[in-house]
Amino acid sequence: MTYQQLIRARFSARKFADRPVEPEKLERILEAGRLAPTAKDLQPLRIYLLQSEEARQKAKEVTQCTFDAPVILMICGLPGEAWVNPFTGHNGADIDVAIATTHMMLAATDEGLGSTWVGWFDTERAKAIFSLPEGVEPRAMLPLGYIADDCKPAPKHEIRKPLDTLVTEL
Repeated sequence: MTYQQLIRARFSARKFADRPVEPEKLERILEAGRLAPTAKDLQPLRIYLLQSEEARQKAKEVTQCTFDAPVILMICGLPGEAWVNPFTGHNGADIDVAIATTHMMLAATDEGLGSTWVGWFDTERAKAIFSLPEGVEPRAMLPLGYIADDCKPAPKHEIRKPLDTLVTEL
């Protein structure tokens, strides 16, 4: 599959088959997150693998958006270890998490799996339930697994603004 085919094939999967994800596929997905670029290569993130029944049940306590996926990745930023833009004061941890999460979503598609980016979850509760260390900030959850046969892209998936409304040459 070419990159263009990959980005067109990927959609937010919200229903997963009752089938485990092979460890070698999961390893390649996690490796994609590890290899993602970060500001100044500081890698201010942690990826928590939630695949035990206990961990997935805990995830359901912080969001209704687990979609019964066999694997959930919780991607966290470490603002205290991130690059800070000297012009704006903006901490880059959230951007670094976004890049790593995107890499893992695309890697999941390349592995024949589906995923969906979940930002709708109680981050404070997640920190408590998972006993996260101080300074670790949950930013994204990524349920992933084999897509159920009857899972389809959301109705707006194909609707995109025209390129000329998004790009302005200066």
